Amino acid sequence: MNYHKTITLKDGRTCVLRNGTAEDGQALLDIFNLAHAQTDFLLTYPEESIHTAQQEADYLKQKAESADEIEILAELDGTVIGTAGIDCVARKEKTRHRAEFGISVDKAHWGLGVGRALTKACIECARAAGYVQLELMAVAENKAALALYKSVGFVEYGRNPKGFRSRTAGWQELVLMRLELDKQAAEQGSVGSEMVELRPITEDINC
Repeated sequence: MNYHKTITLKDGRTCVLRNGTAEDGQALLDIFNLAHAQTDFLLTYPEESIHTAQQEADYLKQKAESADEIEILAELDGTVIGTAGIDCVARKEKTRHRAEFGISVDKAHWGLGVGRALTKACIECARAAGYVQLELMAVAENKAALALYKSVGFVEYGRNPKGFRSRTAGWQELVLMRLELDKQAAEQGSVGSEMVELRPITEDINC
């Protein structure tokens, strides 16, 4: 799945949102490790990552060739500062209408609108891919993330009091959220200057 959009951040700088390609393997690995070291709201710790730059390149190639999954990079002045994506929950008949959403943004660029733009981009792609429901999990203490998700239409449907066990914070409650994707919007596909091309085509944010 292909995506490309240019946005203006709150500080006036221009940021490009685009699907990752095999050439971005090292950049994806770098932003993954950076973001996971900056916050306790993500699933893993940096040293738990077992992927290499080549494996990340292969992953991005697979997403670019997928019909219904994508990894979108936020690029500022040639540097990847954030990433977000959608993945099919499962390919079974009863679950293939559901997609999972994940996102991370470099802490140095929080508050500029990068996270909101990535979130909206993934919603558009999920609609274009034909999903009916987009889902996510967020740590309850991550108030900024929850506020953002609610502002774009996600609603809470449950909680897991012992979802994460943090090295420093102990038990972390996870908030389960879902967004019902409008059928009409799904049929319309891309909007405005966004380019969403259908081809044989996780969580921390502080806006």
